[in-house]
Amino acid sequence: MISRKTLVLLVLALLVVGAGAFALARKIQGPVVEVVRMQAGAFEHSIVVSGRVQAPNRIEIGSVITGRVEKVLVEEGAIVTPGQPLILLEASELKAALEQARAAEGAAQMRVASVRELSLPQSNDAVVQAEAQLRFAEQEYRRNRELRDKGFVSEARLQDLERLLAVAKSQLEAARTQAQAQDTRGVSAREAVVREREARAARELAASRLAQTTIRASLPGTVLARAVEPGDIVSPGKRLLVVDSSSETRLTAQIDEKNLPYLKAGQEALASSEAFPDRNFKAVLYYVSPGVDTTRGSVEARFRVPEPPSYLRADMTVSIDIGVGRRDSALTVPAEAVREAGNTRTVQVVRDGTVHSRKVETGIRTGSRYEILSGLAEGDSVVLTRGMEDGARVRTQEARR
Repeated sequence: MISRKTLVLLVLALLVVGAGAFALARKIQGPVVEVVRMQAGAFEHSIVVSGRVQAPNRIEIGSVITGRVEKVLVEEGAIVTPGQPLILLEASELKAALEQARAAEGAAQMRVASVRELSLPQSNDAVVQAEAQLRFAEQEYRRNRELRDKGFVSEARLQDLERLLAVAKSQLEAARTQAQAQDTRGVSAREAVVREREARAARELAASRLAQTTIRASLPGTVLARAVEPGDIVSPGKRLLVVDSSSETRLTAQIDEKNLPYLKAGQEALASSEAFPDRNFKAVLYYVSPGVDTTRGSVEARFRVPEPPSYLRADMTVSIDIGVGRRDSALTVPAEAVREAGNTRTVQVVRDGTVHSRKVETGIRTGSRYEILSGLAEGDSVVLTRGMEDGARVRTQEARR
């Protein structure tokens, strides 16, 4: 009969032998490695870049006169329309100046009217009367000259009529000179008209300066920045507001020059802001710079946003996913499975429990995956675990990704 002690020793021996056999089996079979099984499927090539919301038409708004701010009528983010008042300056002194200019213009207009309506008719009457007197003197002179030739009138009488004719001519000339002085073409009238024009110009200047106390939007847009408060003293050249007057929202991004072959106008993209990463919106590529930034090795790309979300703001950081190609059926592998040595790319595959390196030709890369053009086939098990040597015995475990 086996003693209790012998039985315990026998069990321990069996455990040791079993563990050794298990370890030997594991050593023979090799370690567990993660693999992905190749399977053809739809593959979309996209380029993901970081960009910003662009404000291409920033307009700095200021005052053209010096004054004190009475009211600021808009806040940052406000939507403005052409002609909308934005800032009001104190205007009491300019209002008084305009009233004075209007009064001066009214007085000048009355002076011109007085010259035209009162002085001119009187002067014209004097001219008419002098012309009638001259015609009578000429008729008398001609009639008496004929009578003298016939011997009925003396020479002395004719000389008296000549003197009267000369006086009539002189009086007509004087009347005409006086009328011309009172006419709008005369000196006095011209002075009145000049005064009226000067008064009108002064009134227009006063009205213009008063209008400048209301600073208005010249174009539609969005207020990006406000640098003024009520009570501030402003002067020409000082920036008070910054308005984005662009009629559409745009994005701009720097894209690695190696992606140039895949970019063309009209490509659609999905974008999201860092502030709202779960809210995607559409963008359309419309411009790729013809030049390359040599310091960064990149090109500038610009996108239009047909339906911008309300939360977008100028200079906001966005992520842009550009769809540049699609394959309905393609083999792809995770980028971590591809080993690069110069211009050669290889992957490791497991065949009959043994690791083998295989040279592959890759196509486009999107995000974390490579397209495989040659070197692999459907059903191949591609190793993801790093550090495995060719020829090593391994056991496989499909990766969950």
